[in-house]
Amino acid sequence: MLRSLVALAAAAALSSSLCAAAPADPPPADPHATDPRAALVKLLPAGSKLEDLKPSPIPGIYEFTQGAEVSYITSDGKYYLDGSVYDMATRANLTEVLRSRARLGLISAVPESDMVIFSPKNPLYTITVFTDVDCQYCRKLHSDMQELNRLGVRVRYMFYPRTGPNTESWRKAEVVWCSADRNDALTRAKAGAQLDMNKTCPTPVAREYELGQNIGLRGTPGIVTESGDFISGYMPPKELLQAIKQLQVAQR
Repeated sequence: MLRSLVALAAAAALSSSLCAAAPADPPPADPHATDPRAALVKLLPAGSKLEDLKPSPIPGIYEFTQGAEVSYITSDGKYYLDGSVYDMATRANLTEVLRSRARLGLISAVPESDMVIFSPKNPLYTITVFTDVDCQYCRKLHSDMQELNRLGVRVRYMFYPRTGPNTESWRKAEVVWCSADRNDALTRAKAGAQLDMNKTCPTPVAREYELGQNIGLRGTPGIVTESGDFISGYMPPKELLQAIKQLQVAQR
């Protein structure tokens, strides 16, 4: 009996020493620590994330995407490239494909209930137009609305007051949105009619202005097609329709 107790005590002591000597499990590895993008993201604008960097078609170069803006950085962080990459075999603008995809994703996230829409009965094409109530060429485009609708073009307006927050153009956009008939209010505003500037309500103006900045808008009207292609500035209705058709063919 005594021998059994001694044996059990010895076994317990051995087990205890083995447990004490066993190394603790290593902490889980940080997946970002070995990611080559971790060093690069520190060189980019504040708020940039690892997910904003992806390998480009060119070895040793990453594509950097923020909103619909696409640029490139070398894997050693020495060079930053701002421009387009073309596939020389197909002559395709690979960068513009990325931009179009990003624009489409950003705009698709906006419900049509946050837009002012002018549509024919049976639309053939839809464009999304970032507009400024006081922009001369935005007004010119709007004066073509009847013809655009006749040609089968459906126009979805989002607000982009170029002068920014706390300006008269911004306030006009908010007043249009707060009107009982937004389509009529926008038409009158673009014609220079006096608006009831006392109208207030929650509006999507700030969100749409930020969206315009995210897609790289530099002026108005800024027109985005159903495939995410961008058309800058005013075009007469038939020329605009032709541009839309050509961009659709290019996407096939």
